Amino acid sequence: MAPQGDVPLQGNVDVDAGTLERLYRGLRRIRRVEEEVARLYPSDKIKSPVHLSIGQEAIAVGVCDPLRADDVVAPTYRGHAAYLAKGGDLNGMMAELYGKVGGCARGKGGSMHLIGMERFILGASAVVGTTIPLALGFALALKREGKGRIAVAFFGDGATEEGVFYESLNFAALHRLPLLFVCENNFFAIHTPLEKRWATDRLCERVATYDIPTTKISDGDVIKIHAWTTESAAALRTGAGPRFLECHAWRWREHVGPGEDYDAGYRARADLAAWQQNDPVERIGGRIAAPVRAAVDAAIEREIADAVAFAEASPFPDAEELTAHVFAE
Repeated sequence: MAPQGDVPLQGNVDVDAGTLERLYRGLRRIRRVEEEVARLYPSDKIKSPVHLSIGQEAIAVGVCDPLRADDVVAPTYRGHAAYLAKGGDLNGMMAELYGKVGGCARGKGGSMHLIGMERFILGASAVVGTTIPLALGFALALKREGKGRIAVAFFGDGATEEGVFYESLNFAALHRLPLLFVCENNFFAIHTPLEKRWATDRLCERVATYDIPTTKISDGDVIKIHAWTTESAAALRTGAGPRFLECHAWRWREHVGPGEDYDAGYRARADLAAWQQNDPVERIGGRIAAPVRAAVDAAIEREIADAVAFAEASPFPDAEELTAHVFAE
């Protein structure tokens, strides 16, 4: 499915030069990290399956950049982008993929279970939809805390078919919780397209029945996503209640793994080309002065090389780790 027109947002959707550079760095950093993961994966150094976000980076970057450092995010198992965009430690992420004790989950979780509580990144889960009620619970706690903090639940279009999604919408609306629901709609639940799963594609209409304001951004414009989050987060901090974003995207790689899957016949390469022409990394990068962009790119490459070296040097967990952190102490 090719990119489509957007739902208008209120106010100015442009950003200043500093924000533009920050958005580019976030987009480029995620893209290059995941390209490096894809490059390394066939070597068998990475010990867990990987679900890459290449092509979907704009959602995580556009949502996480306006957040406060103490806001909470709940990623999906395709969570590298959200983890990095919220400030997760790249060394810890890479070591986790390697199954090393220096990983963010001490090598026990792998790619699908990244966590960074020091940055208020909840542990991701391989079970579809399960992080939505976790974000809901944190939103309830944050409301009771009364410090203006908010929570964000990231999830795919497949998770909207789980009953807990609708239960969470209802509870969040009923209690006016400070929760942003962010649906990363890439049109497929693994390999099954929307038209074989949804009677209609009017997801925002369904969510709106819970009296939750909704927005759909269909072309992956990171600046529009950033503007929506800025507006919505400000409203949540004053007690306005939850907001919902459906953001269309296209994963460039296969569902799980480093390669492509267009030969499988369930989706068309022509659709990939349409999204690549609209690539936010290049769109934002083209608006930055060439020397600044080159400096950002070089810094990212150094950071990635350091993270790979950290993962290589980190030891594997000791045998005692098998029984550690199993029970609460």
